[in-house]
Amino acid sequence: MDFYLLTFLLITIIGLVISYIYFMRDKREKLLAITKGICPKCHKPTVNMVDHRGGGCSGAKMVTFECRECKYIDTFHIDGSSYNNGRCM
Repeated sequence: MDFYLLTFLLITIIGLVISYIYFMRDKREKLLAITKGICPKCHKPTVNMVDHRGGGCSGAKMVTFECRECKYIDTFHIDGSSYNNGRCM
């Protein structure tokens, strides 16, 4: 019985890790499209930053983008140093 429980837990953990990897890969592709100014949903250059909140010079920034055409909204947590090119603003 312990073997089946261990097998079930192992399969569940592997599934969760794989799901998280795919989620982060999808999120990264969306952010790359947004940094080029293109909406990841409708593929038009109509995406704007509508909100940004920071954690100081060294903390992560929470940035929200919105598309005017298709009403796409997504929030990203970006490292503060890479977002400001290493400068404290």
